[in-house]
Amino acid sequence: MANIFRSNDIPMSEILVAINKGLNQLPDFQRGWVWDDDRIRALIASISNSYPVGALMFLEYGGDSIRFKYKPFSGSSSKNKPEILVLDGQQRLTSIFGAMYFRGAMLTKTNKNKQINRYYYLDIEKCLNSTIDRVDAVISVPEDKKIRSNFGRNIDLDLSTKENEFKNHMFPLNIVYDMIACTQWQNEYQKFHNYAPQILDRYMNFNAKILAQIQAYKVPVITLSKETPKEAVCQVFENVNTGGVSLTVFELITATFAADNFELRKDWEMRKEKFIQKSALSISNKADALLSDVSSTDFLTSITLLSRYYLRQNGGEAISCKKKDVLKLKLNDYKKYADQLTEGFLQSASFLKEQRIFSSRDLPYSTQLIPMSVIFAVLGPRAQDGTIKEKISRWYWCGVFGEMYGGANETRYASDVSGVLGWIHDGKEPDTVQRAYFEPTRLLSLQTRQSAAYKGIMALILKNHCCDFISGRQMDFIVFLDERTDIHHIFPRDYCIKRKIDKKKWNSIVNKTPLFARTNRIIGGNAPSVYMKRIKDNGHVAESQLESNVRSHLIDIDDLKVDDFDKYFLKRAKSLINLISNAMGKKVINLNGEDVVSAFGGALD
Repeated sequence: MANIFRSNDIPMSEILVAINKGLNQLPDFQRGWVWDDDRIRALIASISNSYPVGALMFLEYGGDSIRFKYKPFSGSSSKNKPEILVLDGQQRLTSIFGAMYFRGAMLTKTNKNKQINRYYYLDIEKCLNSTIDRVDAVISVPEDKKIRSNFGRNIDLDLSTKENEFKNHMFPLNIVYDMIACTQWQNEYQKFHNYAPQILDRYMNFNAKILAQIQAYKVPVITLSKETPKEAVCQVFENVNTGGVSLTVFELITATFAADNFELRKDWEMRKEKFIQKSALSISNKADALLSDVSSTDFLTSITLLSRYYLRQNGGEAISCKKKDVLKLKLNDYKKYADQLTEGFLQSASFLKEQRIFSSRDLPYSTQLIPMSVIFAVLGPRAQDGTIKEKISRWYWCGVFGEMYGGANETRYASDVSGVLGWIHDGKEPDTVQRAYFEPTRLLSLQTRQSAAYKGIMALILKNHCCDFISGRQMDFIVFLDERTDIHHIFPRDYCIKRKIDKKKWNSIVNKTPLFARTNRIIGGNAPSVYMKRIKDNGHVAESQLESNVRSHLIDIDDLKVDDFDKYFLKRAKSLINLISNAMGKKVINLNGEDVVSAFGGALD
């Protein structure tokens, strides 16, 4: 295979001239640059010292495999068709072009994100003073070229005329690559100072040590051939780009669709907002919306799966959604399936709420939404049929408790879409259902909500119609939000520490359950026998109702009454295993085939 790139050092002056002529432009996926004034000054200082500022990556424009919409750099008014697209280096080149070539004031911002317009100068005297940091010799001035203090009443530096530049020994950086303008400025500067020998010597020194270094500055450039395929562009960028924002599949598809005047980013932002609004806990709590973690790349991956599924049904190639497949997505397919897929995601959110998963924080795997959305998109209203929803539910919980979606998943996405849909049409169980396995002793290692299985068990407890100990209210969607429901210890932490109970037991999910915030405050750090008596004696709830509420959490009430932690713990572990077994639709046993009590009891010895 022919080499798809070349690498060599190119003079910065040559790159800036090409930007000005419109020969070097940006692909439309590039975001607006964000460098602030201080960072621009530091970049100028590095160039003036001949320090490296990192490699650039270019792509030859005009190949058959990549057709991007392009746009000129800020400050360039050229209407030319580009020869080169800048893939990596937009922020650096925009800063250098604006500060050191463009004759107008460049738009930048303060370190507090306030937009400002600036011109940049080199202080000749400070540049030649070895005790002064070079960045302090780079002077940034407002658009009127006057630096003020005392709330604008005092003018500390006025560079609004050439004479003032000469007087203050300030060289304007935006002419540094224009040799004619540089020579003219030098002649007028020396004439302004009556050709004083010390001025002539100092400028000659400044020209040799500073200006000549800037004018001769070169930067390493990797140039990709116009024949480079899109997936290679993406991969090369990821390998080379060690700083800044990675070039994603979404950025490349955005630029490709833009060539046909379709604004993918705007379309996605509309759909993303719909996802958040429709799946949020409340209007005031959108940040934790169930679909808030769905990314633009997730959506493109899903739509690739959906289009490939239909293609496969018509005798096309196998379903696949690897990066190279997503990059081949056609605009017509996007337009054809985007609305259908959006409904698939919204149906997925409704399904998850039925499983008592209400927010992104409590979602076991956001990645499992990708095949799930496609499955719901294909099924449409049929997904609400009892037998079909039962199969989707089994597949979902097998994915969660089999912990199948924690790594690279593209192959599993494709396998599950075809497998689940085939299963629904009387085929065999999909691979995820067949292979899913949950080791009973895994309960002991589920200590925090970071684990998918931990989140899944909490959802199943909620789904089992658990009621708050005191209020007796079932924890449905509205109650879950209104009462600030969270996960708390049944045998409280302080009690367990004082009794020297093994932390791997008391801090595991077996000893945790969802409770309202008020109930948890009343429980405090007391023994169960104590807090239950307090709840009853204070008239919070009748004893029979309290016991019923506690049992709804799969807790043996008699063990709590006598504070028998070990008996309670083993019984609740068995109850949780039964919940998991029912959700997965298969018996949960350990690798030796032991029953739950034997397997789990042995692990506690």
